[in-house]
Amino acid sequence: MTAALVALSHTPLLGSNDPEPEVLAACTDAVTAARDFAAAYDPELVVIFAPDHYNGFFYKAMPPFALATAATAVGDFGSAAGPLSVDSAAATALARGTLDRGVDLTVSAQMTVDHGMVQPLELLFGGIDKVPVVPVFVNGVATPLGPVARVRALGAAIGEAARELDRRVLFVASGGLSHDPPVPVLEGAPPPVATALIEGLAPTPEQRLRGEQRVIAAGRALAAGEAPRMKPLNPEWDNLVLDVFASGDLAQVDDWTVAWMGTEGGGSAHEVRTWVAAFAALAAYGPYAVRSRFYRAVPEWIAGYGVVTATS
Repeated sequence: MTAALVALSHTPLLGSNDPEPEVLAACTDAVTAARDFAAAYDPELVVIFAPDHYNGFFYKAMPPFALATAATAVGDFGSAAGPLSVDSAAATALARGTLDRGVDLTVSAQMTVDHGMVQPLELLFGGIDKVPVVPVFVNGVATPLGPVARVRALGAAIGEAARELDRRVLFVASGGLSHDPPVPVLEGAPPPVATALIEGLAPTPEQRLRGEQRVIAAGRALAAGEAPRMKPLNPEWDNLVLDVFASGDLAQVDDWTVAWMGTEGGGSAHEVRTWVAAFAALAAYGPYAVRSRFYRAVPEWIAGYGVVTATS
């Protein structure tokens, strides 16, 4: 049985702070091509690797990875809310197979997910309940972060376990590339923010709206060159990362350090860990080939925006 992959950047600013029409059209065409690729592959199961932005996971207990046997979306930034169509039997099998292969993995019987998990499902499949999925959270926001080699091991173990299902599996990665949005950090946070980051206090609708408006304003400031505290996008680094994935030599990622990724790509560039996991899962099926590759630096979205498809 073969497998396929779609890796794409997500952005909560899609639709609210879009770039110039020609850039938007190019990005839209790339996503449309990826959606057509997924439809042609016709997966029987989608395993999606995505981060969280303090909507489902908090410092009270922050795992590096977690796999869901059930999941519900919060509906932030206009994304869909409600239950995902999780294939709980497949999720349980993948969790057992991953643990059997020596990779520590948290299992969530009710994961809360946000736009990072939801946006790709909406863009590629038209909703969060259209295909059977197994959601896998990969922490790419909350420090400290572990070695990238462990993320590759996670993906490889999930890929090997998925092979045993004997189903057409599509691996989806959501996150990256270079971007440095205004995400809160625990170190140095004022007490109310620290408490929210630790305890996971649900924001009021007004608080959520204010937070989303801050991100929109940050995207507009970055596009205007008026955001000195945010790292600019780094197309050179983004394309270096894409070159590594295209090469198939994933052992190269073992040398990526947390400091290097943050310096080159910004505070949220660590979301590219989801790509590492997905490509490692695909590589568990054997050598793979990249079928399409798209990249644009889109400051309005605070995103080095990439879309890649591949098959084993």
